[in-house]
Amino acid sequence: MAFFNKLFGGKGEESLDYIEVDIGRDTPKKSKVVLRPFVLRTFEDVGRILEILREGNTIALIDIKSLKSKDVIELKRSISKLKKTVDALEGNIAGFGENVIIVTPPFVDIFRGGSVPPQAPKTEQMM
Repeated sequence: MAFFNKLFGGKGEESLDYIEVDIGRDTPKKSKVVLRPFVLRTFEDVGRILEILREGNTIALIDIKSLKSKDVIELKRSISKLKKTVDALEGNIAGFGENVIIVTPPFVDIFRGGSVPPQAPKTEQMM
């Protein structure tokens, strides 16, 4: 009401210099990161995996053993498509063992070796 009085020159009420607006009330909560397993059986499975990765909150563990035993060329094609999309999304992709690929969103780093993290000091061995 004070706003309209000030705007149209009404008198009688004190005018406000500002109006507080609580914008934090309607903001959605941050979603959690989901670790989701996939099995890559055909090249067509890549499309479904990429749809979920584009959401931006999924870490994908992809089992490639099935496709690897069927068709290595199709496997290479699938991995190439995954890699191109993950690079475009600025995520990370890495092999884990011989049959698993890990794909992460941009805010998750994959440890790739290099220097070994320090270990806790050894305690006295029991005899």
